[in-house]
Amino acid sequence: MIEFFNSLWKLVLEMAPYLLLGFFIAGLLYAFIPQRMFAKHLKQPGFKSVLYSTLLGVPLPLCSCGVLPTTVSLRRSGASRGACTSFLISTPQTGVDSILATYSLLGLPFAIIRPIAALITGLFGGLVTDAAFKGEAEANSVEIKEKIKEDMTFTEKLKVAFKYAFGELLEDVGKWLVIGLLVSALITVAVPNDFFAALKDYPFINMLIVLAIAVPMYTCATGSIPIAVALMMKGMTPGAAFVLLMAGPAINTASMLVINKTFGKKQTVLYIASIIAGALTFGLVMDYIMPGDWFSVSNLIATDSCCEEGHSEWFSIACSIIFLVALARAIFHGHHGECHCHDSECHCHGEHCECGDHCHNETVLKVKGMCCSHCANNVKEALMQNEEIENVEISVESGRVEIEFKDDKNLPEERLKSIIESLGYEVVSE
Repeated sequence: MIEFFNSLWKLVLEMAPYLLLGFFIAGLLYAFIPQRMFAKHLKQPGFKSVLYSTLLGVPLPLCSCGVLPTTVSLRRSGASRGACTSFLISTPQTGVDSILATYSLLGLPFAIIRPIAALITGLFGGLVTDAAFKGEAEANSVEIKEKIKEDMTFTEKLKVAFKYAFGELLEDVGKWLVIGLLVSALITVAVPNDFFAALKDYPFINMLIVLAIAVPMYTCATGSIPIAVALMMKGMTPGAAFVLLMAGPAINTASMLVINKTFGKKQTVLYIASIIAGALTFGLVMDYIMPGDWFSVSNLIATDSCCEEGHSEWFSIACSIIFLVALARAIFHGHHGECHCHDSECHCHGEHCECGDHCHNETVLKVKGMCCSHCANNVKEALMQNEEIENVEISVESGRVEIEFKDDKNLPEERLKSIIESLGYEVVSE
């Protein structure tokens, strides 16, 4: 048990400074660069739109479920199928936070190859999709309003950046990062050091085993890093570990189902095939062509120092404490329904409100398919574009969406359903 916690603490010390910096940069991207401003450049099928969407997706720290509503919004704005596929492929594989975290544990070669792989697989998948749907009439664009941040001051944008980075984003990936760290520490202490030694001469078999595990499961781009490190320390080849880093964040059962429903079976197959082909190609190149000492993790075993990357031990400890406090706050924060009535007859019980006459002008829907705060915020933003709506409260855990209308205003339930379902979610009966 002591060895387990020592291994866990060492991983946290290594990653915390880079994670804090990565999340902060992600917040700056969110606050200062409106994502939908790119939609106008993604309309025409072809190399340019695919390239733009891939370059947009690589630095964005969106998970494989969080990227779905964003992609649907791009599609509704008129983005081509190829641009949407390239965005779906490149975005979950990496992000500024995961690139820095990759450098902290796996070194510079891994950190460089990872975004390059996301870029190339995104381009490949997008171009193949455009070719497969050549001649198909593109969808008409739908005007989507967005909360423009240009009228905000620099200080206000900075506050938005911090709130997003260490609130919404950390809440999304925090649980999966904790799982990744725990699994990594468990592998380190429980799996024999020569576990993968028998298969080290068969890298392709290593990769197929990893694919069989990684494709159906979910792990975020950052949470997959400590797992890959632990497996490499047990003898797994760098190429097989890289397959985990690519396929694990980019594909999971939930995202495949939503993509199939939104874009169809043909585009879903192209999306999955592009990721698998890219992962295997880069994995084989790393194992058979690139120097093996580029990807050595022996320093993680041989050294007792937690300061190999140049930052002092006290700084690592301080960053670790700050990160763990922020992580705990994000994980336990959650999305909970609130009552906005200010009447003496209002009594709230958990997510449900039992109120007097002042609460009658609201609609409650049950939405299936939301799995993170990105999903909830996309639904809320789409609904709040309607001037009749005063406020929206969403619980991701229960799928409950409470829509409060302004005085003497309302929207039919069918209209509300169509707005939500256009994002790829399903409204079900309570």
